[in-house]
Amino acid sequence: MATGCILRSQRLILRQPVVEDAPAIAAYYRDDEAHMREFTPAPPAMREAAFWETYIPQMRDEFDAGHTCKTFLYELDDRTVFGGATLSHIIRGYFQACYLGYNIDAAHEGRGLMREALQALIAFAFDDLNLHRIMANYMPRNQRSAALLERLGFVIEGKAKEYLRINEVWEEHVLTSLTNQAWRAGLP
Repeated sequence: MATGCILRSQRLILRQPVVEDAPAIAAYYRDDEAHMREFTPAPPAMREAAFWETYIPQMRDEFDAGHTCKTFLYELDDRTVFGGATLSHIIRGYFQACYLGYNIDAAHEGRGLMREALQALIAFAFDDLNLHRIMANYMPRNQRSAALLERLGFVIEGKAKEYLRINEVWEEHVLTSLTNQAWRAGLP
């Protein structure tokens, strides 16, 4: 298992947060609340730094235990948060899989930044964590997400009715996955 996740690309830094990031993360959720509400289940507590001050150490514990890898997208200043990307519900044994979730500030959409971040995170999941399968799901009306996942190589596997509760509504989702053709048996 990797000891941490700090990924750099040409235009962003994707990394696990530290407690000092709590105000910036809360500001991200607070400032982009209206945009996020449509597609992301973000409770009001996420708009408060106190929530993140408590949750960030728990995120590190979950990573160290091999259960999740929760990261945020930072400007190259390594302080300004403009998105998030998570590998969650990591399952080992005969499955070797996880779920991918992501969100980005409305002002940063359409610039290829999420694709850049997810390419790095997928490489981390496949190369460093040696996962075989990543599953990502999106609401049918979220065409940006559909196009992004297609460009990343995810394939549609089906639909799930009333799959995830977002903004008090059970939403249908399209189920997709990406498999690691270079998966190595015998590793965690």
